[in-house]
Amino acid sequence: MSKILIIEDEEAIADLEKDYLELSDFEVEIKNTGDEGLEAALKGDFDLIVLDLMLPGVDGFEVCRKVREEKNIPILMVSAKKDDIDKIRGLGLGADDYMTKPFSPSELVARVKAHMARYDRLVGTAAKPQNDIVEIRGIRIDKTARRVYVDGEERAFTTKEFDLLTFLAENPNHVFTKEELFREIWDMDSIGDIATVTVHIKKIREKIEYDTANPQYIETIWGVGYRFKV
Repeated sequence: MSKILIIEDEEAIADLEKDYLELSDFEVEIKNTGDEGLEAALKGDFDLIVLDLMLPGVDGFEVCRKVREEKNIPILMVSAKKDDIDKIRGLGLGADDYMTKPFSPSELVARVKAHMARYDRLVGTAAKPQNDIVEIRGIRIDKTARRVYVDGEERAFTTKEFDLLTFLAENPNHVFTKEELFREIWDMDSIGDIATVTVHIKKIREKIEYDTANPQYIETIWGVGYRFKV
């Protein structure tokens, strides 16, 4: 169950907000002063804060600033002050939303749910590691999984074929000599057998080109080397 902290000095309003949020299955805690609210926000494990602007002791702006320094949870600021400057200041200090009193409790619940869902999506995206992808026209190279797709169809590549294709694709429109490619992929001095580069380029073309006689991806620059064309 998600936990909501309400920091509101008007007890009647705080209780009304609490009732509506609890009807939507939120666990709610109320603090009536800025000092108490700030302490609870920093020490507690809340999923969202409903923060009044005009509070005794520490005001809502200061609470927002200090909470945002420590935590990244959604903060929904509420106030009877309608001036744009207050909204701008509140949002500038890190509040995620600003509601002007009086407002419908149902609207508050809807906004709370929206911000919670948005926060969950952002956290989920950040927590889920993303594969390192190189994508050029119809070729998709998944560096993390070491898989290659041509027009959505997976093609099998050997280790060195994959490394050579990936290196060229990550350096498009750059002409590399066979010696440079040999050093880069095989990690040896160019005194080795650079003919292996030619062999691997031929095999890669057979897997990614529609017509190996007229390659659209890996071009031969005669007398120099190869270039991945975009």
